[in-house]
Amino acid sequence: MMHKVALVTGAGRGIGLATARRFLAEGWRVALLDIDAALLEAAMASLAAPESTLALHCDVAEAPAVAAAVRQVATRFGRLDALVNNAGTAVFKPMLETTPEEWGRVLAVNLTGPFLCTQAAAPLMAENGGGAVVNVTSISGLRASTLRVAYGTSKAGLAHLTRQQAVELAALGIRVNAVAPGPVETAMAKAVHTPEIRKDYHDAIPLARYGLETELAEMIVFLCGDRAGYVTGQEIAVDGGFDAAGIGLTTLRGARRNL
Repeated sequence: MMHKVALVTGAGRGIGLATARRFLAEGWRVALLDIDAALLEAAMASLAAPESTLALHCDVAEAPAVAAAVRQVATRFGRLDALVNNAGTAVFKPMLETTPEEWGRVLAVNLTGPFLCTQAAAPLMAENGGGAVVNVTSISGLRASTLRVAYGTSKAGLAHLTRQQAVELAALGIRVNAVAPGPVETAMAKAVHTPEIRKDYHDAIPLARYGLETELAEMIVFLCGDRAGYVTGQEIAVDGGFDAAGIGLTTLRGARRNL
């Protein structure tokens, strides 16, 4: 039986690594792509599955490198059934202090990267009748916030790119969806979210907690599988209800008053 193959970008840690681990648990083979060679090496060591994994050191914003990476997947595994565009970067600065270079780099990785990766991967997917693409957007692409002018805009653009890809690639049997994480217990969040910021998020999220990397991985892998065979062009927020809540009434919710 031919094992399915997934390519996960930004797979050196966090949601990407959790997704690679989930694919392996489901019996898939996985190509892990990351710009950080040291992180990638550590991720491969932690998975300890050399026969089922492939390490790809690559910058998703570089078209020739992306094309070469996809060729390596074809050479090693002979097929590609799923692409997870998870690689991303962020600059947390006020709009008036964000430089053109910072703006350009965030959009190059977060928006151009998924365009290049999908463009390179789609023909290989089509050779075996199609597949699935999942773009990892963000709740910051659905709700504007401070210090996220480049990041939020790039993720909002990626949400529309998802719909555009879904419409255009359907003829090749390729489904395209997006997952929008809310606050997640990643290494970056643990490093930059102060206790005050964490409390603010807990107050604003109906489930009153951060999400787990494994919870995002479950949704991503589901969207790549046959059980989601009639789902395409969608952006699904995995955010504990953060986007749905709008203006939170924490005091009323906490007191459980009857109105």
